[in-house]
Amino acid sequence: MTDVDVAEEMIVTLRDWVESVVIPHASEFELPDKYPTDMAHQMADFGLFGATIPSEYGGLDLDNMTYARVIEELSRGWMSLAGIINSHLICAKLISKFGSEEQKQRWLPSMATGELRGCFSLSEPDSGSDAGALRCQAKRDGDEWIINGTKMWVTNGEKAGVVALLARVPEGDPEPAGGISCFIVEKTPGKKSGGITVSRKIDKLGYRGLETVEMSYSDHRLSHDQLLGGNEGIGNGLRWALTALEQGRINVAARGVGVAQAAYDAALAYAKERETFGRPISQHQAIAFKLAEMATKLEAARLLTYEAARKADAGERVDLAAGMAKLFASETASELALDAMRIHGGNGFSTEYPVERYYRDAPLMIIGEGTSEIQKLVISRALLAED
Repeated sequence: MTDVDVAEEMIVTLRDWVESVVIPHASEFELPDKYPTDMAHQMADFGLFGATIPSEYGGLDLDNMTYARVIEELSRGWMSLAGIINSHLICAKLISKFGSEEQKQRWLPSMATGELRGCFSLSEPDSGSDAGALRCQAKRDGDEWIINGTKMWVTNGEKAGVVALLARVPEGDPEPAGGISCFIVEKTPGKKSGGITVSRKIDKLGYRGLETVEMSYSDHRLSHDQLLGGNEGIGNGLRWALTALEQGRINVAARGVGVAQAAYDAALAYAKERETFGRPISQHQAIAFKLAEMATKLEAARLLTYEAARKADAGERVDLAAGMAKLFASETASELALDAMRIHGGNGFSTEYPVERYYRDAPLMIIGEGTSEIQKLVISRALLAED
């Protein structure tokens, strides 16, 4: 079988699982905000925790196109499932791309199986879009680093056993240069580990079923070999993190396509079944035109996302393509979720139908991995740089 055949077989298998397991049961976990332990174990069995981890460390080493399609399928069923592996794989991406060989051997094999869960920690209470303003500090003490600070919006923070943490290294002795650096923090899954405390769980409008937490570091000690990339990593953490987030933006774009597809599918099916004035509402021009607009936007979002993935696979620069895909797909998901709710009428406002979940999940994609406003900044800068 060719690589294309293997990828296609994987997508078909995943699609069948989403149809038979995820879609019928997602609300049982999403509404009470309950972690889907069995589904996570099944994703591990599929190898999804190692989706983009290189094969020499036990991962599937999927190309960006196949990975985008995986995320699209998961999100079509329940977007939170994509979140369980996305933060994990951003952490793994940082290690595989910028870590030393010893660091790769230390963490990647167990991350590939899902035995070790990872998360990514950049945002702070006063530092979101302005990532360079983060205050979490790492101070050198001999062969150790002492971490102090508070981090926000950490997906999988409680269940993770390893955290890609961005912290500021002060300038001056004993380091020749300061700046934001990345540390790979080992922790015991749970609310407390050494100087790390999961200070609170953030209750959310949507994106429920997996934890998003605030984490506090109080004189937490790390060994020097947990500085990503060794001494070369001092001051390079933010640049490296932004590089890894380009993959994250393709991921969020694919999530947007998946949620938009689910919203469109639900709207189309309901419009064919629901009757008013003696005929299905799909035969009313207002609804038919709305479905046409939804389908067109969905296809455009998918093509933009696949083009960004194609460029990444070709080794081309993807900041512009990923920014465009993330911007359009996330906004499209939000628009189509609302359109689907309108087509459902009063039923769309009921938890008996999944469209209200799509409506609650969609805003996360407008914000996560860079807001729409940040994407416009990224896009405009890339366009102006072409002149």
